[in-house]
Amino acid sequence: MANVISIVSSKGGTGKTTVALNLAVALAESGENTLLIDVDPLGAIGLSLARNDTEWTGLAEYLINDISLEEAIIKTKMPSLSILPRGRLDPLDIELYEDILNSNETLKEITTNLGDTYRYVIIDTPSGLGPVTRAALNASNYTLLPIQAESLSLRSISQTLRVISHIRNNENPNLHLLGILATMVQLQQDSSFQIMNMIWSSLGGVLETYIPRADVFAQASVKGLPVAFLGGKYPPEALRFELLATEVKNTIQELGGFSGDTDERPQRELI
Repeated sequence: MANVISIVSSKGGTGKTTVALNLAVALAESGENTLLIDVDPLGAIGLSLARNDTEWTGLAEYLINDISLEEAIIKTKMPSLSILPRGRLDPLDIELYEDILNSNETLKEITTNLGDTYRYVIIDTPSGLGPVTRAALNASNYTLLPIQAESLSLRSISQTLRVISHIRNNENPNLHLLGILATMVQLQQDSSFQIMNMIWSSLGGVLETYIPRADVFAQASVKGLPVAFLGGKYPPEALRFELLATEVKNTIQELGGFSGDTDERPQRELI
């Protein structure tokens, strides 16, 4: 069974898509078969990878039975990473797309059917708590919440937590909060440091890993690459996502899930 993780934020600008893309890459590079699904009507994953808005078929075509699920999934140059892009969606049809995703269990059926193929399914959702995000949460067993290290994000995260609690209590009892991930952190700045202290002291479930604000993310966006794929010296921000992938696996084990790792190891001899 796959670990299905929705990346959710009630507010835009938290780095949600950056987290989804780079976490998926880090999990895949650790050897886990991973699928990244883009349900954002804006097609944020494709845009992050510098793809033309109409270049990839994907989820939109699958929803109208135009292509099969296998045809909709793109194999990347990483053997352990695949992408289910949003597909070609006319902006005028976004409301219809949202209605289709929200009115049936297609997304849940997709994640269930792919459970034997992938260990991790990462779902990048649109900003906000609308019908597409709720459909993603209903199809997931975990959710990860990026929170920007600034006051407005801290004030608004209670909205997201309330929706998650409602869905778990009334719609999807298998949904668990994987953690709250601080992003765009600048500990050298007093305002960011103060917000981080408030996040650490006032919220439960804050992950130890945090993502700093760094120019390398803009550079990666320009080139249409995950940060780990940039040429030159390996960026420390890519190491952050390796740490995040490890923490995600450990947290899933603590919550009673199966991360793919095993606690049983044979005894070895050093000398």
